[in-house]
Amino acid sequence: MPVQVKRISMLPSLLTLCNAGVGLLAISKAIDALAGDPLLFERRLESACWLIFLAMVFDALDGKVARITDSFSDFGAQLDSFADALTFGVAPALIAKVLMEHEGMLPPRLHFFAAASFSLMAILRLARFNLENDHSAEAHDEFRGLPSPAAAGTIVASILMFLSLRGGIEIADGVTTPVGKGLAFLPPDFRASCAQVLLPGIMIMLPTLGLLMVGRTRYAHLGSRLLSGGGAFKSLVIFVFAAQLLYLAPVPVLFLTGLIYVGWGLVSRWWPSVDRRAAKARKPHEHRA
Repeated sequence: MPVQVKRISMLPSLLTLCNAGVGLLAISKAIDALAGDPLLFERRLESACWLIFLAMVFDALDGKVARITDSFSDFGAQLDSFADALTFGVAPALIAKVLMEHEGMLPPRLHFFAAASFSLMAILRLARFNLENDHSAEAHDEFRGLPSPAAAGTIVASILMFLSLRGGIEIADGVTTPVGKGLAFLPPDFRASCAQVLLPGIMIMLPTLGLLMVGRTRYAHLGSRLLSGGGAFKSLVIFVFAAQLLYLAPVPVLFLTGLIYVGWGLVSRWWPSVDRRAAKARKPHEHRA
C-alpha cells in the first residue's frame, strides 16, 4: 500500500514536468520560426502558440490530480511555480518578441523591454504566490492578480488572431477553415488594417498584463465558477457549446475569451456593484498559480 501511494503522489509532479517540457518545446518552435525557412514562419509560430494552450491543460490537470490524491507538498508548489515561470512567463514573451522582430515593428531594445516586462512580472507573481500559498479552500477563493496562465493565453491568442487576419494559418490540408471563409468576406485592406493595429497592441499587452499579474485585482476561477453556477447538468451544456465553438472558430473564441476575462476583472474592481454580485456566486475552492 505505501508503494502505491508514492506512485500516485508522483503524478502531479510528472504532469507539472510535462507542462515545463511543452513550454520548452514552444520556445524551440519560436526560435525555429525566426531562424528557419521564412515560408514556414507562420506555421511554426502557430505551433508555438498552441503548445502554450496544451501546457495550460497539463497545468490544470496537475492541480486536479493533487486535489484528488491529497498530495500537496512544498516540493510540488515550488516545481509548479518554476514550470509556470518558464511556460507562462518566458515562453509567451519570447514568442511575442519573435513576432515583433520578424515584423520589424520597432527597435529591438523596445521589443526586449516589452517581453522582459512580462516575463519578470510573471516570475515576481509566482515567487509571491509561493510565499502566500495556503492549501485551505478558504485561502483560494479567487485569484489575486491576473493568473499567469490567463496572461500567457491572452498573449498567444492575440498572436494567433494576428496570424489569422494575415490569412496564413486559416488553411488546413488545403481547405480553408470556417474562420478563413468568414474573414474572406472582409475587404483585404480592412483585414490588413486590423492586423496592423493588433501588432502594436500585442506589444502594449506585454507590460500591461505583467502589471496586472503582480497587482491585486481579483479574478474569478472560471472552472470553479462554472461548476458552482447551477450544477453538473448546466456545466455539461455549457461545456458542449463551448467545445463546438472552439472547434468551429478556435482563434477568435480564445482571443475574445482572453480579452473579456482580463477586462471583467478590471470592471469588477472599478464598479463595486459588479464585484458584489460576483462575490455572491463565489464558493471556496483551490487553485494553482
